[in-house]
Amino acid sequence: MFNQCIGFGVAGNFAGHLEQAGEAADFVTVEVKEVIQPKAIFPFYLPNISTGLLATYPLSSTSISPPNDADNLQIEPEVALVCDVIYTTNADDGHKTVSDLIPRQFGAYNDCSIRKPNAKKISEKKNWGTNSKGMSEHLIAIDNLTVGGILDSYRIASFHCRHGEIHRYGEDSAVIDYSYFHTRLLDWIIERMNHQQDVGPTENIAELLEQSHYPTQALISIGATRYTPYGETHFLQTGDTSIVVVYDGNRYDAEEIMQMATTHDLANGDGMSVLIQQVVTL
Repeated sequence: MFNQCIGFGVAGNFAGHLEQAGEAADFVTVEVKEVIQPKAIFPFYLPNISTGLLATYPLSSTSISPPNDADNLQIEPEVALVCDVIYTTNADDGHKTVSDLIPRQFGAYNDCSIRKPNAKKISEKKNWGTNSKGMSEHLIAIDNLTVGGILDSYRIASFHCRHGEIHRYGEDSAVIDYSYFHTRLLDWIIERMNHQQDVGPTENIAELLEQSHYPTQALISIGATRYTPYGETHFLQTGDTSIVVVYDGNRYDAEEIMQMATTHDLANGDGMSVLIQQVVTL
Protein backbone atom coordinates (compact mmCIF):
# COMPACT_ATOMS: atom_id res chain seq x y z
CA MET A 1 0.00 0.00 0.00
CA PHE A 2 2.85 2.37 0.85
CA ASN A 3 5.68 0.63 -0.98
CA GLN A 4 6.50 3.78 -2.97
CA CYS A 5 6.54 5.99 0.13
CA ILE A 6 9.78 6.57 1.98
CA GLY A 7 9.32 5.77 5.67
CA PHE A 8 10.56 7.96 8.50
CA GLY A 9 9.96 8.15 12.23
CA VAL A 10 10.47 10.94 14.76
CA ALA A 11 12.52 10.04 17.84
CA GLY A 12 11.88 11.71 21.17
CA ASN A 13 8.70 13.67 20.42
CA PHE A 14 6.78 12.62 23.52
CA ALA A 15 8.19 13.58 26.91
CA GLY A 16 9.41 10.59 28.89
CA HIS A 17 9.20 7.91 26.19
CA LEU A 18 12.93 7.60 25.49
CA GLU A 19 13.67 7.28 29.19
CA GLN A 20 11.08 4.52 29.60
CA ALA A 21 12.41 2.70 26.54
CA GLY A 22 15.97 2.88 27.87
CA GLU A 23 17.07 4.87 24.83
CA ALA A 24 17.77 8.33 26.26
CA ALA A 25 21.50 7.55 26.51
CA ASP A 26 21.61 6.93 22.74
CA PHE A 27 21.04 10.62 22.12
CA VAL A 28 23.39 12.28 24.62
CA THR A 29 25.62 13.51 21.78
CA VAL A 30 22.73 14.81 19.65
CA GLU A 31 22.52 18.60 19.84
CA VAL A 32 19.08 20.17 20.27
CA LYS A 33 18.10 23.82 20.43
CA GLU A 34 15.65 23.33 23.30
CA VAL A 35 14.88 20.60 25.80
CA ILE A 36 11.55 19.58 24.25
CA GLN A 37 12.87 19.35 20.70
CA PRO A 38 12.74 15.85 19.19
CA LYS A 39 16.13 14.20 18.83
CA ALA A 40 16.17 13.07 15.20
CA ILE A 41 14.29 11.51 12.34
CA PHE A 42 15.18 7.96 11.35
CA PRO A 43 14.45 5.86 8.26
CA PHE A 44 12.53 2.59 8.51
CA TYR A 45 11.91 1.95 4.80
CA LEU A 46 13.59 3.08 1.58
CA PRO A 47 11.77 2.47 -1.70
CA ASN A 48 13.55 1.91 -4.99
CA ILE A 49 16.66 0.33 -3.48
CA SER A 50 17.58 -3.34 -3.72
CA THR A 51 19.97 -4.08 -0.86
CA GLY A 52 20.06 -3.65 2.91
CA LEU A 53 17.48 -4.12 5.64
CA LEU A 54 15.68 -0.90 4.81
CA ALA A 55 14.89 -2.20 1.32
CA THR A 56 12.42 -4.70 2.81
CA TYR A 57 8.84 -3.42 3.00
CA PRO A 58 8.03 -3.73 6.73
CA LEU A 59 4.41 -2.60 7.07
CA SER A 60 1.42 -4.81 7.87
CA SER A 61 -2.11 -4.01 9.00
CA THR A 62 -2.67 -7.48 10.49
CA SER A 63 0.56 -9.06 11.76
CA ILE A 64 3.80 -8.57 13.66
CA SER A 65 6.50 -11.20 13.11
CA PRO A 66 9.22 -11.04 15.78
CA PRO A 67 12.84 -11.52 14.78
CA ASN A 68 14.33 -14.80 15.93
CA ASP A 69 16.57 -13.23 18.57
CA ALA A 70 14.07 -10.76 20.07
CA ASP A 71 12.72 -11.22 23.57
CA ASN A 72 12.12 -7.52 24.25
CA LEU A 73 9.83 -6.38 21.45
CA GLN A 74 7.52 -3.51 22.38
CA ILE A 75 4.46 -1.84 20.88
CA GLU A 76 5.07 1.82 20.08
CA PRO A 77 1.67 3.52 19.59
CA GLU A 78 1.80 6.56 17.34
CA VAL A 79 0.06 8.71 14.79
CA ALA A 80 1.48 8.44 11.27
CA LEU A 81 1.09 11.06 8.56
CA VAL A 82 1.04 10.38 4.83
CA CYS A 83 2.61 13.47 3.25
CA ASP A 84 3.35 14.69 -0.24
CA VAL A 85 7.03 15.63 -0.51
CA ILE A 86 7.78 18.75 -2.56
CA TYR A 87 11.33 19.27 -3.82
CA THR A 88 13.33 22.16 -5.21
CA THR A 89 16.05 21.25 -7.72
CA ASN A 90 19.44 22.95 -7.62
CA ALA A 91 20.11 24.24 -11.14
CA ASP A 92 23.89 23.87 -10.73
CA ASP A 93 24.22 20.22 -9.67
CA GLY A 94 20.73 18.72 -10.05
CA HIS A 95 20.49 17.79 -6.38
CA LYS A 96 17.12 18.25 -4.75
CA THR A 97 16.14 19.64 -1.38
CA VAL A 98 12.81 19.24 0.38
CA SER A 99 10.89 22.51 0.25
CA ASP A 100 7.54 21.40 1.68
CA LEU A 101 5.62 18.54 3.28
CA ILE A 102 1.87 18.48 2.68
CA PRO A 103 -0.06 16.13 5.01
CA ARG A 104 -2.85 14.24 3.24
CA GLN A 105 -3.95 11.49 5.66
CA PHE A 106 -3.28 10.15 9.15
CA GLY A 107 -3.88 6.90 10.96
CA ALA A 108 -2.95 4.51 13.76
CA TYR A 109 0.62 3.26 13.63
CA ASN A 110 2.79 0.81 15.56
CA ASP A 111 6.49 1.61 15.43
CA CYS A 112 7.24 -1.80 16.92
CA SER A 113 10.84 -1.77 18.17
CA ILE A 114 13.53 -4.09 19.44
CA ARG A 115 15.44 -2.80 22.46
CA LYS A 116 19.08 -3.07 21.33
CA PRO A 117 21.26 -1.01 23.68
CA ASN A 118 24.33 -1.35 21.44
CA ALA A 119 22.68 -0.49 18.13
CA LYS A 120 24.73 2.07 16.20
CA LYS A 121 21.76 3.55 14.33
CA ILE A 122 18.12 4.00 15.30
CA SER A 123 17.05 2.19 12.14
CA GLU A 124 18.72 -1.02 13.36
CA LYS A 125 15.93 -1.36 15.91
CA LYS A 126 13.12 -0.62 13.50
CA ASN A 127 13.12 -2.84 10.40
CA TRP A 128 14.13 -6.46 10.78
CA GLY A 129 12.10 -7.63 7.78
CA THR A 130 8.52 -8.38 6.77
CA ASN A 131 5.79 -7.46 9.32
CA SER A 132 8.13 -5.31 11.44
CA LYS A 133 5.75 -2.36 11.63
CA GLY A 134 2.04 -1.67 11.68
CA MET A 135 -0.16 0.79 9.79
CA SER A 136 -3.96 0.87 9.88
CA GLU A 137 -5.71 0.24 6.58
CA HIS A 138 -8.17 2.99 7.51
CA LEU A 139 -6.66 6.43 7.03
CA ILE A 140 -8.42 9.69 7.76
CA ALA A 141 -8.17 12.69 5.45
CA ILE A 142 -6.45 15.65 7.03
CA ASP A 143 -7.36 19.25 6.32
CA ASN A 144 -4.10 20.76 7.55
CA LEU A 145 -1.66 20.51 10.42
CA THR A 146 -2.28 23.97 11.81
CA VAL A 147 -3.85 24.89 15.15
CA GLY A 148 -7.55 24.09 15.07
CA GLY A 149 -7.22 21.32 12.46
CA ILE A 150 -8.93 17.94 12.61
CA LEU A 151 -6.07 16.19 14.42
CA ASP A 152 -6.26 18.51 17.42
CA SER A 153 -9.17 16.57 18.94
CA TYR A 154 -7.67 13.10 18.43
CA ARG A 155 -6.13 10.81 21.01
CA ILE A 156 -3.91 7.71 20.96
CA ALA A 157 -4.72 4.54 22.91
CA SER A 158 -3.06 1.13 22.85
CA PHE A 159 -3.69 -2.28 24.34
CA HIS A 160 -1.99 -5.64 24.75
CA CYS A 161 -3.99 -8.87 24.77
CA ARG A 162 -2.60 -12.19 26.04
CA HIS A 163 -4.54 -15.33 26.98
CA GLY A 164 -7.82 -13.42 26.77
CA GLU A 165 -6.70 -10.65 29.15
CA ILE A 166 -6.39 -7.08 27.87
CA HIS A 167 -4.30 -4.29 29.38
CA ARG A 168 -3.58 -0.68 28.54
CA TYR A 169 -0.09 -0.59 27.03
CA GLY A 170 0.50 3.10 26.42
CA GLU A 171 -1.00 6.02 28.28
CA ASP A 172 -4.15 7.32 26.61
CA SER A 173 -2.71 10.54 25.22
CA ALA A 174 -3.87 13.62 23.34
CA VAL A 175 -2.20 14.10 19.96
CA ILE A 176 -1.67 17.79 20.76
CA ASP A 177 0.59 16.67 23.65
CA TYR A 178 3.37 15.87 21.19
CA SER A 179 6.34 18.09 22.03
CA TYR A 180 6.50 19.34 18.44
CA PHE A 181 3.27 19.49 16.47
CA HIS A 182 1.48 21.54 13.82
CA THR A 183 3.67 23.51 11.38
CA ARG A 184 6.47 23.57 13.95
CA LEU A 185 6.83 19.81 13.56
CA LEU A 186 6.66 19.89 9.76
CA ASP A 187 9.23 22.70 9.55
CA TRP A 188 11.57 20.77 11.84
CA ILE A 189 11.19 17.54 9.82
CA ILE A 190 11.92 19.41 6.57
CA GLU A 191 15.04 20.88 8.13
CA ARG A 192 16.18 17.41 9.29
CA MET A 193 15.47 15.89 5.87
CA ASN A 194 17.78 18.46 4.31
CA HIS A 195 20.48 18.83 6.94
CA GLN A 196 20.64 15.84 9.32
CA GLN A 197 24.08 14.22 9.19
CA ASP A 198 25.43 10.72 9.68
CA VAL A 199 26.53 11.26 13.29
CA GLY A 200 26.09 8.90 16.23
CA PRO A 201 22.64 7.25 16.04
CA THR A 202 21.43 9.52 13.21
CA GLU A 203 21.68 9.17 9.43
CA ASN A 204 22.11 11.54 6.50
CA ILE A 205 18.54 11.82 5.24
CA ALA A 206 19.33 13.86 2.13
CA GLU A 207 21.55 11.03 0.88
CA LEU A 208 18.81 8.47 1.54
CA LEU A 209 16.28 10.55 -0.38
CA GLU A 210 18.64 10.66 -3.33
CA GLN A 211 19.32 6.89 -3.14
CA SER A 212 15.54 6.33 -3.14
CA HIS A 213 15.15 8.49 -6.28
CA TYR A 214 13.35 11.28 -4.44
CA PRO A 215 10.00 9.67 -3.53
CA THR A 216 7.02 11.99 -3.88
CA GLN A 217 5.32 10.71 -0.71
CA ALA A 218 6.54 9.97 2.81
CA LEU A 219 4.96 7.99 5.62
CA ILE A 220 6.07 9.69 8.83
CA SER A 221 5.36 8.37 12.32
CA ILE A 222 5.54 11.34 14.65
CA GLY A 223 6.45 9.77 17.98
CA ALA A 224 5.49 7.10 20.50
CA THR A 225 3.50 7.84 23.66
CA ARG A 226 4.61 7.02 27.19
CA TYR A 227 4.02 3.49 28.46
CA THR A 228 1.80 2.49 31.33
CA PRO A 229 3.67 0.55 34.06
CA TYR A 230 2.27 -2.60 32.43
CA GLY A 231 3.48 -1.61 28.95
CA GLU A 232 6.91 -0.69 30.25
CA THR A 233 7.47 -4.18 31.66
CA HIS A 234 5.65 -6.50 29.22
CA PHE A 235 7.05 -7.54 25.85
CA LEU A 236 5.38 -9.12 22.85
CA GLN A 237 5.23 -12.89 22.46
CA THR A 238 3.87 -15.13 19.71
CA GLY A 239 0.10 -15.39 20.14
CA ASP A 240 -0.34 -11.89 21.59
CA THR A 241 -2.48 -9.18 20.04
CA SER A 242 -1.35 -5.56 19.68
CA ILE A 243 -3.97 -2.83 19.36
CA VAL A 244 -3.40 0.85 18.53
CA VAL A 245 -6.35 3.22 18.23
CA VAL A 246 -6.28 6.84 17.08
CA TYR A 247 -9.69 8.28 17.93
CA ASP A 248 -11.60 11.54 18.06
CA GLY A 249 -11.77 12.59 21.70
CA ASN A 250 -14.86 14.67 20.95
CA ARG A 251 -16.79 11.52 19.99
CA TYR A 252 -15.37 8.90 22.35
CA ASP A 253 -13.77 8.81 25.77
CA ALA A 254 -10.95 6.58 27.03
CA GLU A 255 -13.26 4.21 28.90
CA GLU A 256 -15.44 3.67 25.83
CA ILE A 257 -12.36 2.77 23.80
CA MET A 258 -11.18 0.40 26.53
CA GLN A 259 -14.60 -1.27 26.60
CA MET A 260 -14.62 -1.66 22.80
CA ALA A 261 -11.18 -3.25 22.94
CA THR A 262 -12.24 -5.61 25.72
CA THR A 263 -15.37 -6.77 23.88
CA HIS A 264 -13.66 -6.90 20.46
CA ASP A 265 -15.97 -4.18 19.13
CA LEU A 266 -13.28 -1.89 17.78
CA ALA A 267 -13.85 -1.15 14.11
CA ASN A 268 -12.60 1.46 11.69
CA GLY A 269 -15.17 4.13 11.08
CA ASP A 270 -16.01 7.77 11.61
CA GLY A 271 -13.56 9.38 13.98
CA MET A 272 -11.42 6.29 14.49
CA SER A 273 -8.41 4.57 12.92
CA VAL A 274 -7.76 1.09 14.34
CA LEU A 275 -4.71 -1.15 13.99
CA ILE A 276 -5.02 -4.72 15.31
CA GLN A 277 -2.02 -7.01 14.79
CA GLN A 278 -1.54 -10.63 15.75
CA VAL A 279 1.98 -11.60 16.80
CA VAL A 280 2.88 -14.54 14.57
CA THR A 281 6.14 -16.30 13.74
CA LEU A 282 6.98 -16.48 10.05
